[in-house]
Amino acid sequence: MLLGDYLYAHGLVRIASQGEVDVVADLAELLSVCAQLRAENRPGDGAAWAATVACLGGSVLLEAARTMLRDGGDASELRELAALEAGADAVERALALHAGRVD
Repeated sequence: MLLGDYLYAHGLVRIASQGEVDVVADLAELLSVCAQLRAENRPGDGAAWAATVACLGGSVLLEAARTMLRDGGDASELRELAALEAGADAVERALALHAGRVD
């Protein structure tokens, strides 16, 4: 676990050194949302990952969609954002792979 934390922190430092502060903020928010969902044993982390990766550092809609998931348990906006950016088929494949590894 500590190695994963170290590698994540190292990656954030490298991203931040390129001036990509919005990307760092998106990744930090992603971890926060996923930690909350896991702690509450709620679904939706796959959609949060898909949307964050698809919109990394560039979508003002991402925060509102994450709030819908965090507060209301609704991942549909995140799925739609991811599908708009990466294509519906790619998102469905990614979510299926995610479910197979996490569940």
